[in-house]
Amino acid sequence: MVSDYRCFFCFARAFEKLLNEGKLTVFEKNSFVRGMAMQYSTSYCNFSAPLFSRDLHQFFKIYSRNSDPFVAVKKQSNDLVLGMYPSLRKRLQESENPFETALRLAIAGNIIDYAVGDHYDLNATIHNVLNSEFAINHSSELRTALTIAKSVLYLGDNAGEIVFDKLFIETIMHSNLIYVVRGTPIINDATMDDARYVGMDRVADVISNGYDAPSTIIDKCSEEFQKHFNDADVIISKGQGNLEGLLHKTHKTVFFLLMVKCDVIAEALGVKKGDFVVMKNIQK
Repeated sequence: MVSDYRCFFCFARAFEKLLNEGKLTVFEKNSFVRGMAMQYSTSYCNFSAPLFSRDLHQFFKIYSRNSDPFVAVKKQSNDLVLGMYPSLRKRLQESENPFETALRLAIAGNIIDYAVGDHYDLNATIHNVLNSEFAINHSSELRTALTIAKSVLYLGDNAGEIVFDKLFIETIMHSNLIYVVRGTPIINDATMDDARYVGMDRVADVISNGYDAPSTIIDKCSEEFQKHFNDADVIISKGQGNLEGLLHKTHKTVFFLLMVKCDVIAEALGVKKGDFVVMKNIQK
């Protein structure tokens, strides 16, 4: 993705909120903002939103003296959706098209994203996704690809959302599916602890990508992850962060499942902010 001035202001708004909520001194807040501006300036010509986000959150962990500032909201998100799990399972069992319904629910879960904001209506989003046309809809191609794929790699995104992914994976019932989480805590992205907490390890093999960006940046990830990525017949990529790390950067068959959360990404995909997307990647 190319650098866009709007990205800086998006990050500025997000971190203004974090700085105001944290127990930082005025000096520390001022120092953080100066560092943020300098980091953006030095990375502008080769800007990567996921890497910029990673660097800023690493800085924030140092300033806040907290290695996982979102641990409480991650548990809250997981508990929220786990509480909905029985009713969601019942909805799938009663669906005339369980694959389509599970896919739509997986995309609905993408609204749980504290990198964008903590104000969302999950029930309203579920209703919208279940009753809306997708702006890009390659779901039939995804379904066909999954039926012939010998191996599937599923790139997870956020805590809470991971429960919706679990429902989709239970519906797919693929015999060789690996679910991927972040290497260490970053924003509210799912880690191995989250995967075990929601029982993802009971329906899929779970691995870490070995890196702490809120995205999948292949050359930064572990050798284990890279091997699975290269070997997979089909890759499912959840969320905008993973899309930013992978779009136009791999020849692999990747299906991006997401809710579009900013105008920059909307323009890159030719859709509108707030649209729902199931998109097969454009080959590198």
